[in-house]
Amino acid sequence: MPDEAEEDVVSRRRFLNRVSLALSGLAGAVVSVPIVAYLLSPLLQPPPEDWRDLGLVENFRMGETVEVAFDEPSSLPWAGQTARTAVWLRRTGERDFVAFGLNCTHLGCPVNWRAGAELFLCPCHGGVYYSDGTVAGGPPPRPLVRYSVRIIENDRVQVLTRPLTQTIAGAA
Repeated sequence: MPDEAEEDVVSRRRFLNRVSLALSGLAGAVVSVPIVAYLLSPLLQPPPEDWRDLGLVENFRMGETVEVAFDEPSSLPWAGQTARTAVWLRRTGERDFVAFGLNCTHLGCPVNWRAGAELFLCPCHGGVYYSDGTVAGGPPPRPLVRYSVRIIENDRVQVLTRPLTQTIAGAA
């Protein structure tokens, strides 16, 4: 009789062991599925690209480079002021414009336009860019990011935007 009791205990112990392993596996799956989905979401869902209005052609003077702000294409309700971004916009002809990203390609610090020197300067590590966005000196590995610009009916200037994460990844 004691053998049957020991066998019964062993089978209960084995049963409880398997149940706890199954519950642990289920808990691991429940926790890991949202994490994996979050990590893969940029691959599954392409980030939005959007034409953003910057203003009338007549508002920009020939040869002048100005900072123009607009709403971030991937803004979220909780993003606050980070939901606004900008580009450096230069009018190069009667209906021709060039737009550059605000951020240095070295570590992403915002660059400043120095009109007198016709240079973009990065205050963080001394990166310098020519007026056409190419690297003049310092640590930046690539030119400033360029955006597509178009003019639509009613003489409105628009820029094709992309989220910052795509801009950095696309520049690499």
